[in-house]
Amino acid sequence: MELVVLGLGSNREDSRGRPPARILEEAANELGALLSGLKRASLYKTRPMHLEDQPPFYNTAVSGFCSRTPRALLEALHRIEAAHGRNRARERRWGERTLDIDILLFGDQVMSPAADAEVPEIPHPRLKERAFALVPLLELLPGAKDPASGVPYRTILAGLADQGVEKI
Repeated sequence: MELVVLGLGSNREDSRGRPPARILEEAANELGALLSGLKRASLYKTRPMHLEDQPPFYNTAVSGFCSRTPRALLEALHRIEAAHGRNRARERRWGERTLDIDILLFGDQVMSPAADAEVPEIPHPRLKERAFALVPLLELLPGAKDPASGVPYRTILAGLADQGVEKI
């Protein structure tokens, strides 16, 4: 079993009118079926990155132990996203979404997928750029380090510009 950290985000209501914060709460509950010893970070409100013409995001992270492979976990996460109304074929990159779940860390593994393989890159390829992912990750694992470089994520976060991440 590996200690896994997942980042969750939402900035759009679902088809049933549930707001982003509620979607994240429900998704975190569902993730308890995939991760044992589930822990949740606080909820954060964040300015959108890349595409600013959209509502702010709500973000959190969860951690727990997983017995699945990274690919099997990714497939399960995609099913949870779809159940909450995410349609990857219809959305614009970095745009609005009902639910996004990213594998941030999978133990101390470092994985780069082959061009034709649908496996996640681990750690998440943009983790070191995203305060909205690092802040809740560090709430759960204050001493976490990048498994590839050994640099503490706290040091990486300190080097980022303000990205408008505020705890709710």
